[in-house]
This record gives sequence, structure tokens and C-alpha cells, in this order.
Amino acid sequence: MGATVFLPQALQADSGGVAKVDIPLGDGGTLPLSGVLDELASRHPRLNQRIRDEQGRLRRFVNVYVDSDECRALSGLDTPVTNGSEVRVMPSVAGG
Repeated sequence: MGATVFLPQALQADSGGVAKVDIPLGDGGTLPLSGVLDELASRHPRLNQRIRDEQGRLRRFVNVYVDSDECRALSGLDTPVTNGSEVRVMPSVAGG
């Protein structure tokens, strides 16, 4: 078992066209969000560049939700992701 990362269509060009990625969480059944994003980056490096900056921080205009809570309102990249969790990556949309 593990967690599932859901990707919007705007990011799927950098994920080989996939809309969701299952991430195994290992024996403990928990990883920090940074570990989940590290695993995602190992599979889709270009996608990682769209989500995190060169220092590994979330890009300002990308929101990441763990089980419907925006991670910045929780513990940021230290937010625990557990078995069955859903992680949603949402780039901000602006316009006028």
C-alpha cells in the first residue's frame, strides 16, 4: 500500500502523460511529503522542476494538498503522508 499523487492536466506533459502516480511508503507506512516528492522526482525529474525550486522548496505558485489540506497550513514538506493518503499537486491559475 502507499499514497497516490494526482496531477492536473497542466503538469501531465512532464509526467509522461500520467494523471496519478502510486508511491510506496515502505514498512512504516509513512513518509514526509518531501519523501513522496523525492520518489516522484526519481520517476519524473522534469515534473519535480515544476513543483520544487533548486533548494527543494515548493515553488510559490504551486499548492500541494495532503488529504484535502494545503500542506503549507500543516507542516509544509514535513507533513506526514500515510498509507491511503491522496496528494494533489495544483499549480495556481491567474489571469484577468
